Amino acid sequence: MRFLGKTAFVTGATRGIGKATAKLLLQNDIKVIIGYAHSDKLAEEIVKNASENGKQATAAKIDLSDTASIEKSLKELIDKVGTIDYLVNNAGIAEDGLLLVSSSDKIIRTINTNLVASMTVTKFVLKGMIKKRFGSIVNMSSIVGEDGNAGQTAYAASKAGIIGFTKALAKEVASRNIRVNAIAPGFIQTDMTGVLSENDKNKIANRIPLNRLGKPEDVANLALFLLSEEANYITGDTIRIDGGLHL
Repeated sequence: MRFLGKTAFVTGATRGIGKATAKLLLQNDIKVIIGYAHSDKLAEEIVKNASENGKQATAAKIDLSDTASIEKSLKELIDKVGTIDYLVNNAGIAEDGLLLVSSSDKIIRTINTNLVASMTVTKFVLKGMIKKRFGSIVNMSSIVGEDGNAGQTAYAASKAGIIGFTKALAKEVASRNIRVNAIAPGFIQTDMTGVLSENDKNKIANRIPLNRLGKPEDVANLALFLLSEEANYITGDTIRIDGGLHL
């Protein structure tokens, strides 16, 4: 009942952490807007499953690599659904490569999709939150944004930018009863880690005190908590969820 009547927008919601988060929010009676870029089929499946279980989901196709497209799509979306109470900026890409051989296009695409798009989406959603004097935002960063990682300079820069963005925005909107936090996942079983060999996964797991990679649901549970009123005294923070890897 604590979330009844509330609406959330989750970007990158058709797979991995985004899908797990959208699913958990739906289970808690939040109306969820499924933000996605490519897979109409996956988005439609989530909306259909939600409806079959008595929940409310809406699909919203948005090209996060194009600022003009984001602005147009968000304006149409907000005109349609009204105020958004919760925002999870989850969508992101990782195009790995050493900086020396990375193309400018790849660097710009990574920064735009991971950082600029999150800021642009937030800007549009924020207007309604400020008017209602209520809202909670979760930005998906990464431990790579805190620790760096060879071969991921653009990705690390974009995720570090998310942390700075989170802190600054939290200061801007705290007086309006809007909280802004970030999550920094470690190695989670998603498409990004799916390209690793079993041997590589085992090596990574051996470095983690909990001796396993995380599940998307682990991150979703943290996102739900940060959105909820149970976390109403937490803002401007970045919480690592990495199985103890930082130790």
